[in-house]
Amino acid sequence: MIVTDKNITLEGIDLMNFAGVNEKNIDLLREHFASNITLRGENIFLKGDEAELAIVEVIIKELMLLQKRQGKITEGDVHLIIELVTGSQDSALEKRVGLRREELDDVILVEKSDYIKPKTVGQLELFRKTKNNEIVFAIGPAGTGKTYLAVAIALAALKAKKVNRIVLSRPAVEAGESLGFLPGDLSEKVNPYLKPLFDALEDMVPADKLKAYFERNIIEIIPLAYMRGRTLNNAFLILDEAQNATSMQMKMFLTRLGINSKCIITGDITQIDLPTKQTSGLVQIQNILKNVEGVAFVYLEKKDVVRHRLVKDIINAYEEFSVKNGNGIDPGRINTTAGNGMESANVSNPGGSKEKELEKNKLDADNKDENSKQLGQ
Repeated sequence: MIVTDKNITLEGIDLMNFAGVNEKNIDLLREHFASNITLRGENIFLKGDEAELAIVEVIIKELMLLQKRQGKITEGDVHLIIELVTGSQDSALEKRVGLRREELDDVILVEKSDYIKPKTVGQLELFRKTKNNEIVFAIGPAGTGKTYLAVAIALAALKAKKVNRIVLSRPAVEAGESLGFLPGDLSEKVNPYLKPLFDALEDMVPADKLKAYFERNIIEIIPLAYMRGRTLNNAFLILDEAQNATSMQMKMFLTRLGINSKCIITGDITQIDLPTKQTSGLVQIQNILKNVEGVAFVYLEKKDVVRHRLVKDIINAYEEFSVKNGNGIDPGRINTTAGNGMESANVSNPGGSKEKELEKNKLDADNKDENSKQLGQ
C-alpha cells in the first residue's frame, strides 16, 4: 500500500450544503473509506492509500459538479455517487452486455444542464441499443430513469438533425382515454397525465426554446388515443407508461413509425393500471417482437434506480412481500410466460373468482335447505 496526500479545493461551491449539517455528507465518505478526510475552509485534505484516494477524489468532484448543476446536493446524492463510482452495483448486467463501468462516460446531451449521460450500466445499454435499433423497449421499475433518458436521447437526435421532430405520447388511463368530459381544450385536458414528459423537457431545454418547439410542432405531446391514423416520418417517437397501453393500442402506436424514424417505449410491468380484463400491450409485445431485427429490449433493474436511495429499498420490500405472500404485485394480472424472466398478463383475478365461487356454493346450499323445508311442509 502506497500512502499519499491529496488536497481538493472546493472552488465556487456552497460549502455549508456540500458538507451537510454537522458535516453529515463528509461523514458518509468517512464511513465508506479508510482514508483520512478532513474539511478545512474551502479545502478537503485526503490521506491514505493511493488507489483509494483516487476513488474518493472522483466522488468529490462528481458531487461538486452535481451541486453546480442542480444548486444543492443531499445525503441521497452522496449515497448514489458513492455507489456508482465504487461499482457496488450488481456486475451481472455489466458482464451480460460486455461493458465496463468506464464506458458510462458516454455523453447523451449537452443543453440546459451541463450534460446528461447514463448513470448506470443498464442506462448505458439503453443508450447503446437506441443507436443500433429503430425500436427499443425499456422495461424496468420506477426510478430507473427510463423516461428521462428517452427524452434526452430524442433531444440529442433532434439537435444533431437526425430527426425533424419529437412526438411523445402516454396512455391517459386515469381518464379512461375519455377526455371529453374534462373541462378545457385538449391541452388542458391531457396536461395532468403528460406532466412527467413536460418535466423532463423543461429540465433539459431552455424555456424560450421549448416554447418555440411547441409552437412550431417540432415537439408534440399527445395522449395515445390521438395517435391513430398518423404516419410520422423523420421523427423520434416516445411512448411512456406503455404498460397501460392495450394490445391494440400498442400495435396502433408501433405502426405509426414512418421513414427515418426511431422509437423508444418505456414501462413498468409491475404497475399496470388497466381494467382487470384487458391485457397489457407491453407485456404481450415481448413475445411478439422478440426475434424481429431492428427491435431491442432493455430490462432495467432495481440496481439501476437513480432516485432517492429509499426507492430501491421500497422496491425490495415490495418484492419480498410479493414472494412471501405468493401473489405478485398485481394478483391475477401476471404470469411468467413471456420469457426473459419478465411477466406476461393474465387478466383474471383468481382471488376474486374464488370468492365468487364460494358465494355461489353457499347460495346453492341455502337454496337447497329452503327447498327441503318447503317440501317438508
